Amino acid sequence: MVARVQVIKKIDGRVDRRNGGVVNRLLRVTAYARVSTDDEDQKNSYESQLLFFKSKIKENPDWIYVDMYADEAISGTLDYKRSDFMRMINDALAGKFDMIITKSISRFARNTVDTLKYVRMLKERNIAVYFVEENINTLEMSSEFVLTILSSVAQQESENISNHVKLGFKAKMERGELIGFNGCLGYDYNRENHSITINEEEKKTVRYIYNRYLQGAGATIIAKELTDLGVKTKLGNIEWSDSSVRKILKNVKYKGDVIQGLTFTVDPISHKRMINMGEVDQYYTTNNHEAIITEEMWNKVQEIMKSRAKPGERQATLENKYAFSGKIKCAFCSRIYSRKTWGQKDNLKVAWNCVSSIKHGKENCPNSRGIPEQVLQQCFITVHNELLRNNKSVVDNFFNKIEKVLTKYNVNSVIEDLKAKKDNCKKQMDKLVEKNLNGIIDDETYTKKRQEFEDEIKNCDKKIEKAISTSKSEEKVKERVQTMRKNINGNNDLINEFEDNSFKCMIKEIIVGDYNKDGSVNPFALKFILNSDNIGTNTIDKENRISYMDETLITELDAKVFFEVFNVLENGYKRKDIIDKIHIKVCSDT
Repeated sequence: MVARVQVIKKIDGRVDRRNGGVVNRLLRVTAYARVSTDDEDQKNSYESQLLFFKSKIKENPDWIYVDMYADEAISGTLDYKRSDFMRMINDALAGKFDMIITKSISRFARNTVDTLKYVRMLKERNIAVYFVEENINTLEMSSEFVLTILSSVAQQESENISNHVKLGFKAKMERGELIGFNGCLGYDYNRENHSITINEEEKKTVRYIYNRYLQGAGATIIAKELTDLGVKTKLGNIEWSDSSVRKILKNVKYKGDVIQGLTFTVDPISHKRMINMGEVDQYYTTNNHEAIITEEMWNKVQEIMKSRAKPGERQATLENKYAFSGKIKCAFCSRIYSRKTWGQKDNLKVAWNCVSSIKHGKENCPNSRGIPEQVLQQCFITVHNELLRNNKSVVDNFFNKIEKVLTKYNVNSVIEDLKAKKDNCKKQMDKLVEKNLNGIIDDETYTKKRQEFEDEIKNCDKKIEKAISTSKSEEKVKERVQTMRKNINGNNDLINEFEDNSFKCMIKEIIVGDYNKDGSVNPFALKFILNSDNIGTNTIDKENRISYMDETLITELDAKVFFEVFNVLENGYKRKDIIDKIHIKVCSDT
């Protein structure tokens, strides 16, 4: 038996991929136009393209005009940012037309990957893309080789433009001109003359943040204070986060300097920006504008931040790593105390020392002395028991105020409001799409408004996450207060061991060192200040300095302790002394 091959001729004409039949109707053709900027010349080009394509489609007897898609003043390197382009692709996949006509490959997409991706996607549905300048019909070409080459050329053109823009920005930054600065808290930016001027009202908040931090308060505490005081952020919000406070504390603009090039664009296709860790040049300009904070104050803040956090670790975590972290301050230089350990694991010794003395030498704070952690713990136990034994009414009133603050804000209600706001944004986005499709708003307005809604949704998500975290933190504080109340009202008022939670809840800070009545230095005297920060007693005065209500001395006492110290005598010899008691003052600003 001899095999016979019969050739089944291809269909002459266009094939309907859905049923395999011949398409006898006219070719439904749409067009896509795009200009890169909103300059007047480009707008004229935009109008010209619209007229050109409409005329070209209507002139061809085999074509019928069905629609026009156009993106104005939008970059072509990111497909998802071109709303009409994406609408065109969706309509193509829905079978609304048979061909897309566009001026050139660079107008369709500016990178090879996107060009081939969408051409292949449309080709599978038997939808052609016709590039006028290159005279390429994607359904008729024998291979993608030419298209790939031309797409690469378009991509290179986009990269060249991006490089030229980068060179222009670099030249401006080298001359000290500001690029992309929109102002920050405490300053207003004039776009016309590129100048920075102080915002007198916001300046008070900036100084408040720096002063509080130098007094030992952490970013989390400062953020809570600002929120409780109703102070507004640069964007007009009254809710502050610890990260926002840290950004202000790190910003060199507040000492009158400017650093540019902190981030950079990885490539002109993805537009992804990354933190500059040395990949590109940075530009530091000193005395660029009027300072809000002195350079000395700014430098002190940076030193404190470094002392509280190790490189690569989150500062917010380290500020609360130990019970005493950020809560011990030197009476002689106002710097915080940091934790030091030495010895073997089975005989580990821990003490807290003045940062000034550790970092810059004993001569920078000669009166300060290190104090063992166990001694501080024992002193707190003594203070705690003394307050419970003789000052229950004062402490009880203190706890009442804390609980009042904690119940003032309904976090669950805040979360529900944020979720409702997020849902409303989504509904507004849906309406925005309808308005754009119906021609009620133009594409530029659509893109701008959509981005605003997307940013608001992201902002709501961040606030919801923070509110949930705040709710958990407040529950922990409430548990601490309840535990301490039980200690007060229970049969056994006193504690025998140091409790981290009790300390964090009760004590705002410990001041180490004092002067005796005769003027001599007492490096081991302690002042415990109750943690009334939670009650919101801090205010901003007219000169923007921190103002507290007068400290009220609750009690004075001597704590029995035992530790050895080495004192240097006038002849240079060291003498070992025993410290068996520490004088303590307990104060409250309530």
